[in-house]
Amino acid sequence: MTASIGVDARLALDLALTIRHDGHGGVADDLATAEGLTAWVRERPETGAHGFEADDTDLAAVRDVRAAVRALFARAVLPGEPSPADAARLMPVPDAVERLNTRAALTPTVPVLSWTEGADPVVRQEPAHGDAELTAALARAAIAFLASPDRQRLRACHAPRCVRYFLKDHPRQEWCKPSCGNRARVARHHERHKKTA
Repeated sequence: MTASIGVDARLALDLALTIRHDGHGGVADDLATAEGLTAWVRERPETGAHGFEADDTDLAAVRDVRAAVRALFARAVLPGEPSPADAARLMPVPDAVERLNTRAALTPTVPVLSWTEGADPVVRQEPAHGDAELTAALARAAIAFLASPDRQRLRACHAPRCVRYFLKDHPRQEWCKPSCGNRARVARHHERHKKTA
């Protein structure tokens, strides 16, 4: 059972996943520099930030949105535990909600109707002035995802050294990817043998 994932959910998850395990027991931040943010945005045309070149102000704003998103992801996975990367430094939920709402309001949008032959009509929101501000687009995607049924599938991966969030595709899925499942099984195996030794 592999459920499809919407554009908003993908963008919100992609933003949250810019905090990841570095492969050496630590945490890496793909948005540590303005150059990192520029590269990340250019790989995602759905942000609406065409020809984007990040500066330090953009970087701080996007990292602020990401902190709010990760705080709300931590709330969404309750009663489960949040990602270990966030557990000790989560922004309070009311602050996270306020930050997303404030950022989402930065760029006014208008509904645009599309109706291709043989398909149902689709309405999408486009920036009223043609260019979406990046943080507004990210905040709107996160809000849309958190208000969608997909939020119920959101989980934090608790494999050793993993700090990712993921959407559960199968009722028995516990980890974000098979390698995390393997690490968790190996860790349990070592823990059992340590207790019996």
